[in-house]
Amino acid sequence: MKIGVLMTRLRIEEKWLFEALEKRGMAYEKIDDREVQFNLDHPGEWDSYSVVLERSLSYGRGLYACKILNGWGIPTVNTSAVEDTCGDKLWTSAALKFAGVPQPEVRVAFTPESALAAIEAMGYPVVLKPVIGSWGRMVSKINDRDAAEAILEHREVLGNYQQNIFYIQEYIQKPGRDIRAFVVGDKTIAAIYRTSEHWITNTARGGQGSACEVTPELDKICVDAARAVGGGVLAVDILEDKKRGLLVNEVNHTMEFHTSVPVTGIDIPGFVIDYTIEVGKKKDEFRAQYHPVPHASIVEILR
Repeated sequence: MKIGVLMTRLRIEEKWLFEALEKRGMAYEKIDDREVQFNLDHPGEWDSYSVVLERSLSYGRGLYACKILNGWGIPTVNTSAVEDTCGDKLWTSAALKFAGVPQPEVRVAFTPESALAAIEAMGYPVVLKPVIGSWGRMVSKINDRDAAEAILEHREVLGNYQQNIFYIQEYIQKPGRDIRAFVVGDKTIAAIYRTSEHWITNTARGGQGSACEVTPELDKICVDAARAVGGGVLAVDILEDKKRGLLVNEVNHTMEFHTSVPVTGIDIPGFVIDYTIEVGKKKDEFRAQYHPVPHASIVEILR
């Protein structure tokens, strides 16, 4: 067995993953996504990999590499269908809705005028997010009509069609924190609280991590969310609502865990590598069964 690791930069997560591979005596190769080329006529050397672990910083490069590899019957962690779903907040919300997983209210509009009407119908404050993006970038809390009009106008003139897909999410009065939980296969292996005085609690934006117990309730909603988007190695972001309890905010397909390993003491990279090895053992089965189309939950809900 040989494992390919598609990556952009050697971060602490990748160092830990390589250490886990070496501890298990696994043959592996580092693949720089800035240098790769694909000949669509033939997989060539790519077919020598039992599985490819996708760790790209670029959503586009990771997604399309996995689409090509899966089309050739080469398994990836995660699959392109899962990445397609998780990389788009609208697809994620649709998958969660179809599966009956609790989440904040979401409305979608395609013009500033209809978005403003949706925001006012929901009531201030609301959260406006780009459908594609990470690390809390371009996420706005809108407190009143003046702010809504200014932000919607700004989004309209950015020139990217995705910025004119207005994804509007209910603002949840969380207790100064959210939960980042890690699901590998059918188990929530670890979780942390991310605490901040700012309403955005991402550790990439200064949130501080602390250990969070994986209760049966937390495990269930996280595993349900992971299954809804297709499963694999995923990070599930959870909000705590005073009345409704736990709500899924987002599901992330290429997770970071440099804060979480020291805080929880859980060998997250080891779990990831063990899962990847198991996927690689089933390459022939994957090749026989995989069909590169959007996850069934997305297809069903959009009919």
